[in-house]
Amino acid sequence: MDGRVCVLPGDGIGPEITAQALKVLRSLERRFGHRFHCQEHLIGGAAVEATRTPLPEETIAACKEADAVLLGAVGGPRWDDMPADARPEKGLLGIRKALGLYANLRPAVIFDELRGGSLLREDIAAGGIDLLVVRELTGGIYFGEPRGFEGEPGERAAINTMRYSEAEIRRIGKLAFELAMTRSKRLCSVDKANVLEVSQLWREVMREVGRGYPEVELQHMYVDNAAMQLVRSPSQFDVMVTANLFGDILSDEAAIITGSIGLLPSASLGDGGAGLYEPVHGSAPDISGQDKANPLAAILSLAMMFRYGLGLAEEAEAVEQAVSRVLAKGSRTADIYRPGTELLGCSGMGDAVVREIEDGSA
Repeated sequence: MDGRVCVLPGDGIGPEITAQALKVLRSLERRFGHRFHCQEHLIGGAAVEATRTPLPEETIAACKEADAVLLGAVGGPRWDDMPADARPEKGLLGIRKALGLYANLRPAVIFDELRGGSLLREDIAAGGIDLLVVRELTGGIYFGEPRGFEGEPGERAAINTMRYSEAEIRRIGKLAFELAMTRSKRLCSVDKANVLEVSQLWREVMREVGRGYPEVELQHMYVDNAAMQLVRSPSQFDVMVTANLFGDILSDEAAIITGSIGLLPSASLGDGGAGLYEPVHGSAPDISGQDKANPLAAILSLAMMFRYGLGLAEEAEAVEQAVSRVLAKGSRTADIYRPGTELLGCSGMGDAVVREIEDGSA
C-alpha cells in the first residue's frame, strides 16, 4: 500500500513520542511491504511561535490531502497568557472542525502486566477492562446556541444550550453499532433521558438505528449510573456511545481507572477523509527533551490509524501484539516503572517495540 500521512508533532513531548511512532511505522513498511509518505506540519504552540496562528492554512491543506493524520500533543504553560483565539488548543479544535471529525474513539484497556497499577480494587481489576468509548464530538452543549452571558454585574446569568438533531444522533449511533459489530456485539448508549428532552430524543433515535443491527445487544444507561458502573464493574462494558459532554467525562474516567494514561490512544473520525490519531495524554512540558516520555500511547494511536483509517487490521494487530510483548518482558518507562522491571527511556521503548515487530516477521 502507498499511503499519505500528515504528521503533526506539536508541543512538549509531542515530537519525541511522534518520532517513536514513525520509527514503528517504518518497521511495518519493511515487514508488510508498504510505503508511507509522511510530511510534518505545524500545529499548536509550535505553529504560534512560527506563524502566529495555532493552525496555519498550510497544515489544514496538508491534512485534507492525507489519508490519515498523526498528532503528538499540543499546548503548554508558556502559552497560557495568549488570547483565547491564539492558544495552541484552538489548533486542535480547528483541525477537528476542518476535517469534519464528529466521533472520538477512546479505548480503555488494562494490560495483564499492568493490573497492579490500576486504581481499581484488585478483585475488580482482575476482571479486566477492554472497552471503547464512542463520544459525539461536534454537537451538544459545547456547541449549542444560544450561549454566553447576560445581565449586569451582580445579577448576571450564563447560558449554554444542549442541542442535538436526529441526524447528528443517527450518525454517531450508526458508527457505534458498526464498531460493536467488530467486537462482542454489545453496545451501551448513555444518556439522561429521565430529565433531559435531548436525551429522550437520543434514546429514541438509538433504538431506531438499532433495528438495523439486530445482532447487537443494545442497552440504555443513565450517565450517573454509567459513571458508577465504570468503577464498580467495568468488565460489563464493551462499546459505549454517548453525547459530547457525557463522553468527555466518561472517557476520562475510563482512562484513569486503567492506571496507565501513558498507554491510551484515541481516534477522531468523520465521514470519509482523513481521521486524526493522537494519544490521550497531554504535552507534559516538564519532561520534554529528557527522553522520559512514554511513547506507547502514540504507538498505539498508530495502530488505530492502521485499523480505522487505512483498513490494515493485520498491521494494527502487529503493533498491539508488539506492545503487549514488550510489557510482558518487563520493559517500562518511568510512569509505569515498578521495582524489578527494566527502565527504558522514550527512544529505548520505541526501539523495543520495533524489535518485537521485526522478530514477529521472522
